[in-house]
Amino acid sequence: MAVLSVGVVLLVVFGVLGAAVPVPYVAQVPGPTFNTLGEIDGEPIISVEGRERNETEGELTLTTVGVSRAGLSLVEAVQGWFDREVSVVPEETVYPPGRTEQQTRDANRQAFLTSEEAAEAAALAELGHPVKVVVRGLSEDSPAEGRLQEGDAVETLDGRPTPDLATLDAVLRSIPGGTTVSVGYTRLGEPGTATVTTRSAADAEQTDGPADAEEREGSLLGVLVREQPAAPYDVDIAVEDVGGPSAGLMLTLGILDLVGDTDLTGGATVAGTGTITATGEVGPIGGIQLKMIAAEEIGAELFLVPADNCADALGAPRPGLTLARVANLDEALTALEDLRAGRTPRPC
Repeated sequence: MAVLSVGVVLLVVFGVLGAAVPVPYVAQVPGPTFNTLGEIDGEPIISVEGRERNETEGELTLTTVGVSRAGLSLVEAVQGWFDREVSVVPEETVYPPGRTEQQTRDANRQAFLTSEEAAEAAALAELGHPVKVVVRGLSEDSPAEGRLQEGDAVETLDGRPTPDLATLDAVLRSIPGGTTVSVGYTRLGEPGTATVTTRSAADAEQTDGPADAEEREGSLLGVLVREQPAAPYDVDIAVEDVGGPSAGLMLTLGILDLVGDTDLTGGATVAGTGTITATGEVGPIGGIQLKMIAAEEIGAELFLVPADNCADALGAPRPGLTLARVANLDEALTALEDLRAGRTPRPC
């Protein structure tokens, strides 16, 4: 009886410790899904200014992975290891050493915003819009404030064409700081002209072109610029509380469905994941099996899988979900074309 009592006490002690003592693991679970053609709290995820959005009936849904706070208890970790809808992973794979959780979330959010830019560039390139020098923002106390704005395509500077960043940089270097210049631009398809008094490159932090400020001569416009396809309309993406670059593919497809000439889904519910580059290459992501669960839960008929994630996806087959292997945007569009035609898309 005494031995039994001691055993019970030890079990209770270990149970209490297991429930309270943290271990260096976190739990990943299927996260929320977002139909890129739809809305969040009454606001469209993808808004278009300068033209009407296409009417759509299907869904192009991006999938996410939810992550627990750092430091699961031992009991929680063990429970997660036996749950097929939970992935227990080392803490440092989600929260890198030397970073706080907030810093990690901030970095992931920045990665998402970068993927937005790549998605827009890939979609507009697919639609055949020409690449131009486009304003992505203004520097602090910019001399172009109120004259140029995000999305403007810079066409000329003092009458000289600026078709790319290198040319814009060369023209600015040839103009002394403090010079009043004429900037020809296109905004939502309409031409315009702005008069800007430049800053001296020697006195201001560099924001135009690839060179460092201390290596520059001449002028600055006080704008952040990039080369990207420029359309006669503006696309804006608004998804809060999502981090990482893995939404890129589905955002690209969402833009194409809303402003292109083809109904991509044919009314079907399509989910997927994958990073994307401005030139349309689709890259691998983490948590593919958890994202497949999320896709199945919303009744997706097709799930777009980055080619490099196919082995992991096949490791947890879900019979109710058709998987399509995609290595680039063209392959994703082909998979959707196959779906609309009643054909089986190229599988993993």
